[in-house]
Parts: sequence; C-alpha cells; structure tokens
Amino acid sequence: MTSKPNPIRVMLVDDHAVVRAGYRMLLKNSVDIEVIAEADNGESACKQYNQLQPDIVVMDLSLPGIGGLEAIRRIIARDPDARILVFSMHEDTIFVEQALQAGAQGYMTKSGAPEALIDAVRALASGKTHLDKNIAERLAFQKMRGKDTPFSGLSTREFEIFCLLAEGHSTSDIAKRLSLSYKTVANYSTQIKNKLEVGSIAEIARLAIRHQIVNV
Repeated sequence: MTSKPNPIRVMLVDDHAVVRAGYRMLLKNSVDIEVIAEADNGESACKQYNQLQPDIVVMDLSLPGIGGLEAIRRIIARDPDARILVFSMHEDTIFVEQALQAGAQGYMTKSGAPEALIDAVRALASGKTHLDKNIAERLAFQKMRGKDTPFSGLSTREFEIFCLLAEGHSTSDIAKRLSLSYKTVANYSTQIKNKLEVGSIAEIARLAIRHQIVNV
C-alpha cells in the first residue's frame, strides 16, 4: 500500500481578510494543498515563515508596513530556497520584474481565473516557475523590442523606496518602515532621482502616476 504524499503547505499573505478567506476556500478544495498560516503584513509574513517554513508563500505586494517586495527580499535572504508566488492586482511588467528580481518564482494577477492559483501553487511546489500567460507574453515582447521602462535600472530596494516616496511617505517614515537609517534612505532617494533624472519628490509622484504605479 502506497503512502499518501504530504500536502503542499501554503502561507497566504494579504492585508484583506476577505481575500485571504477566498484563497483559503479555493485551496481547501484541493486534497494536495493545505493552508497552514495567514499574514496581513510583511513583518508577520517574515516571522511566520521563519517559524513554520511553509512550502509555498502566496504573497500580495500591496501590504502595510514593509510591503511585499521587501518581505520577499527578507525571506529569500534568510532562505534562498523559499518558494514565493506573487498574487497581485499590479499588472504592469515593472512589478513582475521587481518581484522576480527580489526572489519570487511566480507571478499571477488577481484579474485572472481564481482556479489558476491552484495550478501555480502546484507548479512552484514541483520546482517550476509560473507566470500568467499574458504577463509572460508582454515580458517577452518587451524584451524582444529592447524597450525598458524608466524603472528598469532601479534595484528592488530602490523601487520599493521609489513607490513609498511617490505615495507621499516621508524619509523618516520610510526609514522606520524598512528598518533603515534616515541617512541611508536619503542616499537612496538621491540615487533614485539621479537614475530617473528627476529633481523632486513631486516629479517622482508624477512619474509614478503616469506609469500607473500608484493610484490617484
């Protein structure tokens, strides 16, 4: 008699309880997947990951506190073998590039079919990567044309700080969120402005709005 394989242990990270409940209900219908934890912010996600070592993390990017990208970066820094699937409302390829650069192995948008989440979790659990078909096509087309966004030259950390600056957060607030010194964040801000060729926070905000990185 063959033994039943262990289920894929999943942690859900999203700041909306209703959304997490929907994910949990969806994944619960699969006998080979078990939701073992939930987190509503990046700090909690990092802490629970270290405690529970889930097989797969399903991670939103828009989180209070350190945010999804920074949470991915911290988890991967501690465990390079962590398997993280981003499930986000952001469909712009810059977010996909940044998430993959931070260490995620998959990216799905919330506008896709919910059932696709099950296939994506199984793909990552088997050691594969997974991208939404339309995202993969846009990334390939963008690469083929050799067309980069203005943000392609930003590191994951710089992009995270860029987004926070564009949302109106102060240097002090960002330093506190990311556990960095004020001087470090100020230096990052200068680097970001130089790379994007802008001279002020207002220009950063306008650039982010123009590229639909932040909502108005």
